[in-house]
Order: sequence, then structure tokens, then C-alpha cells
Amino acid sequence: MRRAKISIIGAGNVGATCAHWAASKELGDIVLVDIPQVEGMPQGKALDLFESSPVEGFDSKIIGATNYEPTVGSDVVIVTAGVARKPGMSRDDLISINTKIVKDVAENVARHSPNAVMIVVSNPLDAMVYVAWKASGFLSYHPDRCCSRAPSTAGGSLPPSDVSLLGSQISIRAVSLRSEVAAVCAWCRHLFVFVRCA
Repeated sequence: MRRAKISIIGAGNVGATCAHWAASKELGDIVLVDIPQVEGMPQGKALDLFESSPVEGFDSKIIGATNYEPTVGSDVVIVTAGVARKPGMSRDDLISINTKIVKDVAENVARHSPNAVMIVVSNPLDAMVYVAWKASGFLSYHPDRCCSRAPSTAGGSLPPSDVSLLGSQISIRAVSLRSEVAAVCAWCRHLFVFVRCA
């Protein structure tokens, strides 16, 4: 069976942590991407994770990049890109800055991985999910359906999850999952809980 390909856009603390857990759980091969201005940083973090694999006992392939070419055909794309909140800023203050970033990321995801499940973790979360949906041109967006674009290449279908989007909070009540990509989405369920608690 083909291994899932997981691309994480944004190699900061959240992105690197996503890569760490996805690799250690062997959810798929990982591509860690950041902007060209930090050339070497995503590659270095990916190499650090990859070199820990013999000690930690996982065999996920992990690479870093500063362009979207290595992400082509991703099954799951996790968007963590964006500016972090600075002291005195509210999450709403981030909208104008992170809208531009997430819009560019979503357009690139749609171009390089049009069948991917896109998971947005960037803040302010509710606004960035909407921005990513509009910019990607993906056919469906519904705050009550997460992971509804399961790739047909994974050999299965994925029923809609039961998700509530309330402001910047997400809670998942029940998820029924199938296939390799479904296993990746099961991990994402825990990621959403993490986001809710942050």
C-alpha cells in the first residue's frame, strides 16, 4: 500500500511539532515547507527529525523545502504558516497579515495537491479556514464537515466528520474513518483538540 504524503506548510514551532508527531507515529512521509527567506531552516529541522528515526524506531521519510515542488500530490496538507501574535495584539489583529499568507499558501496547495485534505491551524483560525477555502477553490466548505475531501488515490472514502466551528474554537464530537488517509485524519483529530485547548 502506498504511504500517505503529508505536507506541512510553515516550519516554525507548530509546524515542526506537527512534523515530529506525524513522523513518530509513521502517519506518512513528511514534507516540511517554509518561505525562501529562511532557506536551510526547514531542511535542517527535517534532517534533525530524520536522523532521530533509527533511535526512535520510525521510518518516515522527512524532507524540508522552501518551495512547493516537493509537495506535489500530497494527501494531507497542514497549514501552520502565519505570523505569531505579538504582545498587545488580539487574534483579530492578525487577520490582515495572515490573510495574505494563508491565501498564498492555499493557492499553492490547490495548484500542487488539488485532491489533498487541507487542515488549517493558522490564527485567527475561523477566519483563516474561510480564507483558505476561498483561495483554494476547493468545491466544498462547511464548518460541520472536516476532512470531506479525502483523496480517491488512498483507496477509500471518508465520511464527513462531526465538527463544530465556534469563533476560533473547534471541537470534534465523533469521527468515523477509513483508509490510509483516514488514519492521517485520525491524527488530525487530536491536532484539532490541541488547537482548541491552546
